[in-house]
Amino acid sequence: MVFRVLAASLLSLLLMVGSAFAAETAICYNCPPEWAGWGNQLALIKDETGILVPLDNKNSGQSVSQLIAEKNNPVADVCYLGISFAINAQKAGVIEPYKGVGWESVPDGLKDPDGYWVSIHSGTMGFMVNVEALEGRPVPKSWKDLLDPQYKGMIGFLDPASAFVGYVGAVAANEALGGSLDNFDPGIAYFTELQKNDPIVPKQTAYARVLSGEIPILLDYDFNAYRAKHQDKADVEFVIPAEGTIMVPYVMTFVKGAPHAETGKKVIDFVLDTKGQRLWAENFLRPVMPEAMTPEIAALFLPASEYERAGSVNYAKMAEVQQAFGERYLKDVLK
Repeated sequence: MVFRVLAASLLSLLLMVGSAFAAETAICYNCPPEWAGWGNQLALIKDETGILVPLDNKNSGQSVSQLIAEKNNPVADVCYLGISFAINAQKAGVIEPYKGVGWESVPDGLKDPDGYWVSIHSGTMGFMVNVEALEGRPVPKSWKDLLDPQYKGMIGFLDPASAFVGYVGAVAANEALGGSLDNFDPGIAYFTELQKNDPIVPKQTAYARVLSGEIPILLDYDFNAYRAKHQDKADVEFVIPAEGTIMVPYVMTFVKGAPHAETGKKVIDFVLDTKGQRLWAENFLRPVMPEAMTPEIAALFLPASEYERAGSVNYAKMAEVQQAFGERYLKDVLK
């Protein structure tokens, strides 16, 4: 009898501990440790709030596909996405509105008016270049430079049909070379020509592969290049192409039917609050709250005059045409 009582008490205690642990867990899709300072951010969330957020190496496209597959039995609570994928996730009915702490302070245009997504930081597309790995070749300064045969086998970009950063690179090149979101002909022609240089096209973030020299030139964001240069002390430069480029926001979304709803909301609140925003800036991202960007951090970026070549696009339109672009890329570039 005593044994049964002790066993019952132990079981009750274990259930309570398990429940407490579950209450302090939030699942975030697309929070990879080597991307955008997420490793540091999730460690800070754990230290400041006690919420454990496991690392996740999906990209934006994989995350939305997973959310759709799990629509009737959600696993994730929140999701970090490129803006066009967030808009498509909204259309797919797998996210729901959340206007939490800091939402009101985010400028209009950088948040969905109904609360389906909210920007937390932005990045500018360009070339992340491992100078040493070029072995004496000049640092490319333009989109057209990348077509030079001297860079054969040295150029990388994430899959434009799957990863958001890959799609951003395609949109940036297309816009810079005279195209538009209604006309991808210049971009398709460019990437078709670029195939002659045997590009490396990974599915996941390729930060470590640039540092190792395996991919000397990567179409990527400024924040990854600055992190490599200033934090990892690598011989890396960031180039904003002479013809121009684009900047894009990255956003957080709240998953419809999230199993850990309250902790998921706290994660979104934290990355928009003072400490979360400052950490983005310290990891070389442009925080959505400008006051988080100190003069000391800004001095580590390229001059403002260089960023004048980085424009914006209609992000809703960018999301609308994304699937059609992906299909055309697979058909016309990878034929």
